[in-house]
Amino acid sequence: MSERTAAAGGGLLRRIGLVQATALNMSQMVGIGPFITIPLMVAAFGGPQAIIGWIAGALLALCDGLVWAELGAAMPGAGGTYVYLREAFQYRSGKLMPFLFVWTAILFIPLTMSTGVVGLVQYLGYLWPTMGKGTGDIVGLVLIVLVVLLLWRKVDFVAKLSTVLWGVMLVAAALVMVAAYTHFHPGLAFTYPHGAFNLFGAKFWGAFGAGLAVGVYDYLGYNTAAYLGSELKQPGRTLPRATVGAVIGVMAIYLLLQIGVLGAVDWHRMLDPNSAVYQSMASVVLEQAWGRGPADVVTSLILITAFASVFAGLLGGSRVPFDAARDGVFFRSFARLHPRHGFPTAGLITMGVITAIGFMIGRHTDMGTLIQLLTTVMVLVQTLSQVVALVVLRRRQPTLRRPYRMWLYPVPAVLTFVGWAYMYVVADHNAPGRHPIEWSLAWVALGALSFLVWARKEKGWPFGEKQVEERYLTAQTEAAEAAQAAGTAEAAEGA
Repeated sequence: MSERTAAAGGGLLRRIGLVQATALNMSQMVGIGPFITIPLMVAAFGGPQAIIGWIAGALLALCDGLVWAELGAAMPGAGGTYVYLREAFQYRSGKLMPFLFVWTAILFIPLTMSTGVVGLVQYLGYLWPTMGKGTGDIVGLVLIVLVVLLLWRKVDFVAKLSTVLWGVMLVAAALVMVAAYTHFHPGLAFTYPHGAFNLFGAKFWGAFGAGLAVGVYDYLGYNTAAYLGSELKQPGRTLPRATVGAVIGVMAIYLLLQIGVLGAVDWHRMLDPNSAVYQSMASVVLEQAWGRGPADVVTSLILITAFASVFAGLLGGSRVPFDAARDGVFFRSFARLHPRHGFPTAGLITMGVITAIGFMIGRHTDMGTLIQLLTTVMVLVQTLSQVVALVVLRRRQPTLRRPYRMWLYPVPAVLTFVGWAYMYVVADHNAPGRHPIEWSLAWVALGALSFLVWARKEKGWPFGEKQVEERYLTAQTEAAEAAQAAGTAEAAEGA
């Protein structure tokens, strides 16, 4: 589809290439995450064996990334998971699952962004030690408004800016690693406490559950480009490469960073939540290696990295309700595009507001609680349902063109399902007294009730007939028939 045709039809334009898509994914994946969660991981495991959490998180992210890659390459539409659930679950439950996904995504995507803002303000405290709690709250809210204003632009401008911020992120991570490895002590990184790898002890598996949640949180974002499927150039090639490449690249960065930091700082200092190492670990590593001045400079780069993460996440997230609203599966106001710049306005504003609310919750509780809340809400209607959608679509639409097919299917899909299910089951244990499982179930139940009210008004299933529309399969068939007709006409003309 040409840009002129897309614009005339009210759709989104394909302007994002492989480098920009990979940059969006990696910017969202790295962000502030590892700089604030390495102490959380060490505290969960009780020593340098925390590396297990990063490896497990990487493997789960890679397996889940393969699910995203196959589905996204076959069905490159705005909204990502919404499109996949719409196509897979329409046969039995009508529009219920895509509605529930958008309902939950409007919550968990901005909650993820809010953790980035919490971390940004936390690191800003290293440069601004007299900043009080109230001042930090104001700074974070102002930064969220700034992100929304910067995204109030054409997508090609946004993609170019994301690529620049991606470069800053790589520089920041590289400098922290150089500082760590130039002052590396193997005895710190590879001396483990007694019983660290006791696989038969309940303590190990309790730590593993908490560590896996932190690790997966840090890898979240490998699917950002999938939310922009209708804006990708050659999505069948771009999306799988951007997804898998981002996971592998960030996996290497995280493992090198984790090992380097553990070799530069005594991990016992990370167990105190009030210590400088716990609050701004990377800045302490840099100050020990090169002094306060260079530490301040690189801390500034880390702040830019955190900003880039929130920027990329809200860019992708704002597109999620757009396609659903255009299909009449969500509130109609989310289908509106900016008359001049052509981006979804309601999605961007809504997620900006919820990001601000999540930021305030994180500032006045703790980061661990925020992580557990967003992951439990996400698991039920995105990750687990998406694995089921992959299997259903292979059976229901076997002739659908799949530019990328999952390697070693169904092994990665099974591992993905088991890994996310385990994280969900242990969520209450990892956040005692916060009840993330109960909150997630309540939110989904409220979404189901909202769906029933909406369906009754629209006279859809279960108050009317299911409408089965195999859109991508139909479009594929029509394109093949058109090509065949064109070839027949050309042959007749030649004769």
